[in-house]
Amino acid sequence: MTTFWCEHAMLPGGVRNGVRVVVDRGRILEVLAEAPAEPGDIRLTGVVLPGLANGHSHAFHRALRGHTHDGGGNFWSWRQAMYSVTHRLDPERYHALARAVFAEMVLAGYTVVGEFHYVHHAAGGRRYDDPNVMGTALVSAAREAGLRITLLDTCYLAGGLTAGGHQPLDDVQQRFSDGTVEAWAERVARLQDDDDDDTVRIGAAVHSVRAVPCDDLAVVGDFAARDGRPLHVHLSEQPGENLACEGFYGCSPAALLAGEGLLTPDTTVVHATHLSDNDIELLGEARSTACFCPTTERDLADGIGPARRLHDSGAPLALGSDQHAVIDPFEEVRGVEMHERLESLERGRFAGGELLSMATRNGYHALGWGDGGVVAAGRLADFVAVRLDSPRTAGCAPDRVLFAATSADVTDVVVAGERVVRDGQHRAGDVGRLLTDAISAVRK
Repeated sequence: MTTFWCEHAMLPGGVRNGVRVVVDRGRILEVLAEAPAEPGDIRLTGVVLPGLANGHSHAFHRALRGHTHDGGGNFWSWRQAMYSVTHRLDPERYHALARAVFAEMVLAGYTVVGEFHYVHHAAGGRRYDDPNVMGTALVSAAREAGLRITLLDTCYLAGGLTAGGHQPLDDVQQRFSDGTVEAWAERVARLQDDDDDDTVRIGAAVHSVRAVPCDDLAVVGDFAARDGRPLHVHLSEQPGENLACEGFYGCSPAALLAGEGLLTPDTTVVHATHLSDNDIELLGEARSTACFCPTTERDLADGIGPARRLHDSGAPLALGSDQHAVIDPFEEVRGVEMHERLESLERGRFAGGELLSMATRNGYHALGWGDGGVVAAGRLADFVAVRLDSPRTAGCAPDRVLFAATSADVTDVVVAGERVVRDGQHRAGDVGRLLTDAISAVRK
């Protein structure tokens, strides 16, 4: 049993002072507010927040940071640069890169990640002896980095969609595909949650309606529902996807998913940028989560999604860092509010509690961890300490820290009761060196 004493802590009822958190076997046993510190307590200064959830990640995209931000173009031209990184990915390099990226996430304050995994096979689609070796490399990397993970194993069957139909896979995309939806389901069925490790979950994903034909969507949905797996899907990130879907299927991507039974409370749609009124209504009625990735959506010139309208329709909002142009949960959560201000010309579009839920418990729920993202008895022992005396946060009220802090202000991170980051240092050592070495190996 371990006890933490927090100078301030964000509890379900708001910020309280002098909070003792008693932890045993990865869970919170007791939370006592206005309590004095006792001998043996681990002291956490500043304000302690619930664990911050990264609902959408592609770990290998981190190798693109600093290489694709100028020269014009759009999402589609960026995608070609992204594909080029896959050429040097193998299980060993993927593990090293993901371990470094996941360590960067923990250092920034993330305690759980949803890894949207589609680089399954070797070049040309050749199967490894262990067809899940790339996925298990990611899981192992998260364990070593001290990060809770939901591996969202992704179905990817077609090379794209036009008004004339689905396109064949190109040479790069062969790595992503199992050939048929049945082969995908058979492979993923071999991946099981580890009963001895409560930091790993196996989920499912549809890459997009571009990459999975309509006739196969329900198979993925049924597979996820049968085993209670969270289901994620890229949705309407680009207007081109909407136009192609309308042209071939005669409806929007959201309507196509709804018609095949894929919109449920266990579904998360990622980006949800270009939605019609009917799309928003469908997502709200289904109580499907919408995962926004503001730093990626602005970096790729995707557009600004209808966050407030989705929230008001009944669709919970979560957050992800996606391509990792930035790994900073505070930037992501502020991005939702600031983008709304630019669109509406009004401030305070989301209350502080709403923003905290986006950054914490909504993301945990979307990733299949319904008992995380809250500092309370019986919940997962995941929490983050943020300093209140930095050049960014000095003078900030503890309950307003989301509007002032950056990842540089995170001092301590606890995942499953383990103190993975202490005084701003990750237990793995120099994360910058880990990233430098791992990125160099895939960019040579």
